[in-house]
Amino acid sequence: QVQLVESGGGLVQPGGSLRLSCAASGRIFSIYAMGWYRQAPGKQRELVAAITSGDSTNYADSVKGRFTISRDNAKNTVYLQMNSLKPEDTAVYFCNAQRVRVGLSTPYYDYWGQGTQVTVSS
Repeated sequence: QVQLVESGGGLVQPGGSLRLSCAASGRIFSIYAMGWYRQAPGKQRELVAAITSGDSTNYADSVKGRFTISRDNAKNTVYLQMNSLKPEDTAVYFCNAQRVRVGLSTPYYDYWGQGTQVTVSS
């Protein structure tokens, strides 16, 4: 069983910064991509940023230039550095791991973390 454990959320003033971390644990052979999604009250979950094992990245237009995603493949950990935070960034942020394999030729599955609250408010 694979688990994703997130940390780093909290309350921050507009213009401030936060760094989210997500560590995947369990029997893991490979993870194709890891990423962050968010869901604000009354809205659908949306992609914030994702990064592949080859370090290709993808960002939502709303966070480009402010957020940076990075990954430590050896630790199966993904980070999201969030700068210049805005009130509209307030949401529950979920970590996602895509195409997780436990062996070379085994099926792959996607996993989600439990979510961490990020609140941007003065």
